[in-house]
Amino acid sequence: MPEFRYVEYPDAKVYDENDKQINHLLFGDWVRLEGAPSNGRVKVRVRGTVGFMNTAELREERVLEVVFTDVGQGDGCLVVTPKDKHIVIDAGAADNMYRFLKWRYAGFKQKWTFQSAVMTHPDLDHYEGFRKLFEEENVHFENIFHNGIMEETGSASQALGPRKKINGRWHLTGLMQTQADLAAFLADTSRWKTGASAKKYASLLNAASASQRVGDIRMLSAEAAGGETYLPGYGPNQDLTIQVLGPLIERDTNGTATLRSFGDKPSSKAFDVGITKNGHSVIFLLTYRDVRLLFGGDLNSSSEAFLLNHYSGIGHEWPWSAGEEQEIADSAAERLGCDISKTCHHGSADFLDAFLKATQPAATVISSGDEESHAHPRPDTLGAIGLHGRGRRPLVFSTELMRSTREDEGSLPVQVGRLRQKLEDETDPVERTKIQKELDAVVDKLLERNVTVYGSINLRTDGTCTIMAYKLEKERMTGKNLSKWDIYPLTRTGNGPIAYQPED
Repeated sequence: MPEFRYVEYPDAKVYDENDKQINHLLFGDWVRLEGAPSNGRVKVRVRGTVGFMNTAELREERVLEVVFTDVGQGDGCLVVTPKDKHIVIDAGAADNMYRFLKWRYAGFKQKWTFQSAVMTHPDLDHYEGFRKLFEEENVHFENIFHNGIMEETGSASQALGPRKKINGRWHLTGLMQTQADLAAFLADTSRWKTGASAKKYASLLNAASASQRVGDIRMLSAEAAGGETYLPGYGPNQDLTIQVLGPLIERDTNGTATLRSFGDKPSSKAFDVGITKNGHSVIFLLTYRDVRLLFGGDLNSSSEAFLLNHYSGIGHEWPWSAGEEQEIADSAAERLGCDISKTCHHGSADFLDAFLKATQPAATVISSGDEESHAHPRPDTLGAIGLHGRGRRPLVFSTELMRSTREDEGSLPVQVGRLRQKLEDETDPVERTKIQKELDAVVDKLLERNVTVYGSINLRTDGTCTIMAYKLEKERMTGKNLSKWDIYPLTRTGNGPIAYQPED
């Protein structure tokens, strides 16, 4: 059996027999040993390279890996735990996440089981990318988790299912808490189908359920009146915990689980469909030893005010005075504070400064896309993230900015155009099939460069040492040193929290 090691913090080099550097590796990359160590060196195979590494740059313990993938306008990330469990949190609207995962998992040529798929809420740019994954015959999921809200046919008042008024505010009462709840909903096709058309979210979950490649499908939530809630298998007293912070269930007088409605302002008791389903995104606080990561879904100012009041335990009515805002932020920081944050709603301007004050991350990741009308990430949002971030230079990463440019793609775009025209002109079915296969291959090559290779923001941590990194669009030689990655270590000063410490 081959022996494996992992790259030591923060990065490592691979050399050929003549001591020329031939590869540049990230903290946590796995390395296969090709021989016994000798004189502080060992022969290795890693990332398509066979060469030699210094044994001091290798470690036996695996690290936590989070890959924030460029899915265009939307969210999508992969979590790989030190115990080799794989969790997909959102998957964008198109097939970028599918292409990334297919590239990473060797084309899904063999059966592969993800521990969990998490759909934070029923917005297409978070869930639709799962469709091709659910159609892939070799892909299985032990669990699918969602926020319990299902879009329905019918009037606008029933767009998110049954509701009732409690203390002057609408509350959703028809939550899909269990797999049985979902099965009953899907069996009543009148609730999600109208003639030949169907609600995309419901049809996706229906397809997943029917595939026989998915285990449990259920809601993830925390109880507003209860204790802490965790993702199954990641509870307290472990090195790695994943606490569920939202959506927050409130109970009516009969004990029925409800989710409150949200309006366009924290003071509003109106029922806005989009703001409500976004505001009840599944949000996590992942803690690995001493490092905390917050996954913020599509929270908005109304839901942030609700969560801040809840987790601070203070409950001031909106609008808050400057003193009240600071008091709430300071108190909520114990539950919401983090080291790295996946920012809420793609860098939307619909946020509260108090939420950023409470979370105060050293590094923030924004997932957004080109050719969208929202202008995400918003300039004021970027400024506020920097203003309220931790350290002298808070880090802000954007999938939209870190993806590759198109300057050196050569003839690939031209080939795509030529083949598309050829396909349009061809009438013979056999020839059309051949052209389509050729077109698919060229598109795959084009997207591999822009999505799977360069469009990802990587986080690696052993719970003490942490890096954030992304692939350089062009390798850089500085003297004899080869760089393939732009790497940002997050370190501690004394007993303080981690932060980026730039060299003066």
